Amino acid sequence: MKKFLIAALFTLIAVAGQAQIKAEANEPVELMAILAHTAGYQEYSQNLAAQYSKDTEEWFAPYKQHEAVALAWKLHTTYSISYEKVMSMAIHLDIEKEEIKFLGDKSDLVENWKDVDIEDFIQKLNQFYKDTRFHEFFEQHRTFYEEYISNYEMTGTMVFPFNLKWYPRFHYGTEEMEPFKIYICFTYGGHNNGVWRKLSGKPRELFAIMGYAFNPAKGRPYMDFSLLWHEVNHPYVNPLLDNEENAKLMEPIGKKLLELSQEAMKQQAYTDWHIVINESIVRASTIIYAQDAGYKPETPKILMELDVKRNGFPWMPQLVDCLRSYANNRDRYKTLNDYYPEIAKCLQKYIEDQ
Repeated sequence: MKKFLIAALFTLIAVAGQAQIKAEANEPVELMAILAHTAGYQEYSQNLAAQYSKDTEEWFAPYKQHEAVALAWKLHTTYSISYEKVMSMAIHLDIEKEEIKFLGDKSDLVENWKDVDIEDFIQKLNQFYKDTRFHEFFEQHRTFYEEYISNYEMTGTMVFPFNLKWYPRFHYGTEEMEPFKIYICFTYGGHNNGVWRKLSGKPRELFAIMGYAFNPAKGRPYMDFSLLWHEVNHPYVNPLLDNEENAKLMEPIGKKLLELSQEAMKQQAYTDWHIVINESIVRASTIIYAQDAGYKPETPKILMELDVKRNGFPWMPQLVDCLRSYANNRDRYKTLNDYYPEIAKCLQKYIEDQ
């Protein structure tokens, strides 16, 4: 969903003293992505990982008729399981002694999974895992994963230090750190997601799922760390729209914004008003982050220009000003949820001014 930002971003040097980027290759994440790829999900079939994409296709092509693959396609067409919904399941999986187990409760998953027989899905997924010798495939590519992650962490630390403490402080008004992980999904191409889980007896955990794509012209992978800043906002912003009062307030606004920018939204697979609202707030929050984190002034300006001129969010200047007002009045607004009615007013005014 998230497209690559222009190369100029990589020339903008950030301040030091922020958290080092740590990333992982995660077997359940790669398993769910490759299952979706084998089932023909377009977003997991971009094949932007050069030799790795070729290896994946060659290894798993003989299993396109597998029961798990057929079920995955049914989930895609019947329940709209796609993009982050696939990753929502992935972070609720654990693999122990080559046996896949589902973590948590069905209610922990995004809503699209509510009518799915999870036990049947896990059973078929286990069979796919064993029949395809998935663990062997994963281990054969361990060096590839680790080399990329090492480069990703080094580049991110040198060029874009990551201030993880900013997020709970901005959204919740607290310094508390929720457990956070970055997973690189090597079968996700130019897409990225922010997802979360809440297991019984444990704090809420946040995950940024970052896609991998190789740039043949430059002979190296794309690395756009502004996408990471973006995705970490989603686990904070998206749940706010689950609040019935917030949803009632935003529904007519979101539908109108979708109508005003329909073509650009369609190209990014933003086909629902919920997505437009959440993406708007996340993108504005990302620009505020770039301002607050001490990056050169060109960085937030580039992000703003891309959202306004290319990504179909012409209301971004007004929304950024709106969130800056929130940031400057935290004595009155303790959390972003407290400020939500003001966000609605801001977007409504933009619509009325058109």
